[in-house]
Amino acid sequence: MPNSTTAHSFHIPVMGLGYTVDTPIKVAKYGISSVISIMDDHLLEDMRKIYSTKYVREFIPILDSEDDYRAKRITAYLDLTQSIIEEQFKILVNEDWKSNSEFRKYLELLPENSPIISQLEKLESSSESEKFQLKEELKSMMNIGAVDVNIMTKVDKINSDKSGNELPREYSDALSALRGFAKSKAKGSVVFSAGMNPALFSYVEQFSEFFPNQFGEIPKGIILKVSDFRSALIQGKFLAKKGLWVSEFRIESGLNCGGHAFATDGFLIGPILEEFKTKRNELFQILYETCQKSLESKDLNTLSKSPTFKITYQGGIGTASEDSLLREYYELDGTGWGSPFLLVPEATSVDNDTLDRLLKSRKSDYYLSDASPLGVPFNNLRTSSGEEQRLERIEKNRSGSPCYKKFLSNNTEFTEKPICTASRQYQILKTKQFEMGEIEVDELEKVQAKDCLCEGLSAPAILAAGETPRRNLRAVTICPGPNLAYFKGTFSLKEMTDHIYGKFSLKLDTERPHFFVKELQLYVTYLKKEFETKFTEKIVKKEAYLDKFRNNLIEGIGYYQEIISSVQVDSEDILQKMKGQFMSLKKEIESFSLPLNAEIV
Repeated sequence: MPNSTTAHSFHIPVMGLGYTVDTPIKVAKYGISSVISIMDDHLLEDMRKIYSTKYVREFIPILDSEDDYRAKRITAYLDLTQSIIEEQFKILVNEDWKSNSEFRKYLELLPENSPIISQLEKLESSSESEKFQLKEELKSMMNIGAVDVNIMTKVDKINSDKSGNELPREYSDALSALRGFAKSKAKGSVVFSAGMNPALFSYVEQFSEFFPNQFGEIPKGIILKVSDFRSALIQGKFLAKKGLWVSEFRIESGLNCGGHAFATDGFLIGPILEEFKTKRNELFQILYETCQKSLESKDLNTLSKSPTFKITYQGGIGTASEDSLLREYYELDGTGWGSPFLLVPEATSVDNDTLDRLLKSRKSDYYLSDASPLGVPFNNLRTSSGEEQRLERIEKNRSGSPCYKKFLSNNTEFTEKPICTASRQYQILKTKQFEMGEIEVDELEKVQAKDCLCEGLSAPAILAAGETPRRNLRAVTICPGPNLAYFKGTFSLKEMTDHIYGKFSLKLDTERPHFFVKELQLYVTYLKKEFETKFTEKIVKKEAYLDKFRNNLIEGIGYYQEIISSVQVDSEDILQKMKGQFMSLKKEIESFSLPLNAEIV
């Protein structure tokens, strides 16, 4: 399993298409794992050209006319990335350590309890005869961060050849992305996000890289991003029955996260984490026995007795004490810190204009939008250049975007061939419907809220590299989690890692609530909106859903009230504040009711 032992307890999750596209090249040499989105092969090809030039490597373009060009582009970029990282790391560990600033930086970024630090101290106090052996041992303890990749399972368009003939299933966007990763030299895991895709999960079986070798080790891992224990068990068993082992479950808050937000029915992260803690061994045993049985039936190599099995959390973490609570009380194997790293130029690719907009933003500028053509709520920034462009187009009666990449083309309301709801073609057709009185203004506004994420989420990486995006499409969409509103300023990589490990505290907005409270606040806002939304189904069904949602939130508050009375989850000041916030939010939830003139549309 790639990097089953890591130097750091945190990873940097995927952010957009471009924000973490080259993060491994920036931080993997320091032992920090991160995730690249491999959904946009056009962006990866552009980034391969940029980094081939920077590191003096040969660049041979992979043209659209080539067979399986999408998978080949993904493989080529990942191969280049891994090659650059290994070259960086080789220099880091082999040059003179006393004058090697990169080696010192590797050490400075580590948590204080790292065994590498202890080994170095042992080396420095050893005799000359012992130094060589101790130095070799130290070098063997140092490792490169994982180059993980993300595939959003819902983005899986079926593709056609130049003549318009539908290609076989394995050439769909998600399956070809998986193939590109499987055939690459990248040392990491694939992260499946946004739920189960049976065709994609079944396709994993085609690649030996995801099965144990003769030593019981798995060359490329599988990580599932999940919202709760049930989804982890269902998806994990689906894969285990095929002999595929899930090495990590990454739990993510339904709303207190960046990008697409997959809200639960009011299930809060505290109780969710408690269930994982309580049932961790049960989950392991079920999946282990199922997977071993499948491998044996296929006459394949079986798992080792203790394969890598991690449970981590990401979403809204902002302080060392919150990070510590997750790892110590909930016994998690690690955490993911995403949005705060958008303010760390050493780690992510954010263009200067967008970075400036983030620094000037207010809390009210962060909101849950209808921007995604997938129809899933999408965390957004009101002041982004992408939002400015969208509103300007509406003002000019030219709503919608030119659609070049077509990754999110999934609507056949007007056309036989799927088109994107953010496209100008679709929005013109919806506008005509409105003009003919066939739809209401609120439906038109919801359609016009759609934005071109394919271009907007990839542009920042090209701009940050000092280049011009294709077709000069410079407008940037950024999808930070609401937690970022409480961070102000740009930070060095060392400052951020020191903040995570509690060696140093960044000055956060004093109004920042504990991440348990923040998630609850987001759910209360979400539920309030649900109560106010016009119904599309029977009132009885809607009431049942809202009651269930409300009750789940109230049960979650009860859990938190019990926990903070028995566990030191944070400082006394914060605990007292949390008690008052939970009581206030509970009263607000209980006050929600359906309007007397509830309308069905």
